[in-house]
Amino acid sequence: MLYTALTRARELLIVVGDDTTLANMALNDKRQRRYSGLRWRLCTE
Repeated sequence: MLYTALTRARELLIVVGDDTTLANMALNDKRQRRYSGLRWRLCTE
């Protein structure tokens, strides 16, 4: 979410929060599996 906020901000981005939390977000490179059901929706008639 941090990356999305940084890349989509046009003129100004204000980040509110704890420095430790921000650092943890920046260091997090884990990918999370999404269970949106999209594959099922595309394959179902």
